[in-house]
Amino acid sequence: MSLEEFKPLNEESLVEYIKATPSLSSRLGDKYEEDLVIKEVGDGNLNFVFIVVGSTGSLVIKQALPYIRCIGESWPMTKERAYFEATTLRKHGGLSPDHVPEVYHFDRTMALIGMRYLEPPHIILRKGLVAGIEYPFLAEHMSDYMAKTLFFTSLLYHDTTEHKRAVTEFCGNVELCRLTEQVVFSDPYRVSSFNRWTSPFLDDDAKAVREDSALKLEIAELKSMFCERSQALIHGDLHTGSVMVTQDSTQVIDPEFSFYGPMGFDIGAYLGNLVLAFFAQDGHAAEGNDRKEYKQWILRTIEQTWNMFNKRFIALWDQNKDGHGEAYLADIYNSTEVMQLVQENYMRNLFHDSLGFGAAKMIRRIVGVAHVEDFESIKEDEERAVCERKALEFGKMLLKERRKFKGIGEVVSAIQQQS
Repeated sequence: MSLEEFKPLNEESLVEYIKATPSLSSRLGDKYEEDLVIKEVGDGNLNFVFIVVGSTGSLVIKQALPYIRCIGESWPMTKERAYFEATTLRKHGGLSPDHVPEVYHFDRTMALIGMRYLEPPHIILRKGLVAGIEYPFLAEHMSDYMAKTLFFTSLLYHDTTEHKRAVTEFCGNVELCRLTEQVVFSDPYRVSSFNRWTSPFLDDDAKAVREDSALKLEIAELKSMFCERSQALIHGDLHTGSVMVTQDSTQVIDPEFSFYGPMGFDIGAYLGNLVLAFFAQDGHAAEGNDRKEYKQWILRTIEQTWNMFNKRFIALWDQNKDGHGEAYLADIYNSTEVMQLVQENYMRNLFHDSLGFGAAKMIRRIVGVAHVEDFESIKEDEERAVCERKALEFGKMLLKERRKFKGIGEVVSAIQQQS
């Protein structure tokens, strides 16, 4: 079923839609109409999200609205983002099927995606981090997801013709890119009605960000890279709220901000959010649980994630170096020595890009719009501000001094010193 014009669905109209859509109804069992349970759980900023459970099956329906849900119709937003999300879920799902939920159905007119329901005990990773839960396979799974999705959509694997064709398709997701440009690279560094912070405790800190010339020079460079560099098909919003986990499952969701951009934006966003989780832990400490061991687990996870990513990315590169990727042609880079130099240079630049973008994402979550539950769930304002200030100071230092770090171990040591 594909309607001729868009209309937002509610629980009642969604039932009719499912009945008329075999790719959805077939997932719910023969008797789904008798005991169908639908629950709207869209607690995000942009979309309706429905969990649909039938007699012997389940699925999730996600519908994009033509405005930002948390603000209302005063901030219009293209519903075409659903097309880019569905396309990326399918592309990334093909590359990393263990870590991306399957898409069952997409309706462009209705801006609607039907996909696998990640049933309990799956929870949002950010909630698990707030609760102090360790996930033994998290670093392994996320490094695998990032290595495969970034490598196989880059010019290390593609020829320039197919790469430019793919870049052109995703240029259409311009509105969500512009939203990122505003909230990550612009608003925190100027007076904006959208900015907020833990006032009055961080008033001077927010002002210091707006007056820091060195910080502005660095953020300008990163903004240019974000806008101009079509390196790979990135998720575009890969924070700990875009990952669902159990003890042995890791699933990446919500790639509606996806486009061909700098690889370091995905890596940095994810690692930067883990650093935020680290600095928030003192605010969640309680009698009998000081969270010190858990903080060390987060730091190990940060270090392992980059190191595993680095190793897997290079391995994919080595396996495909004689393929049709046109970044480094095999008959030019034809000695082990020159190839090693190329890879070392590439990964050094990617590491520093990732640190810069990670720092930018940290700063915006403290003095910009849309904060994180890691800090927001700390009830006492003053206690929250102490945690946020440490994270903010680290983020500012990292943004300005990222090129001095030779490896992730040095970054982890710097985090410990700041705490």
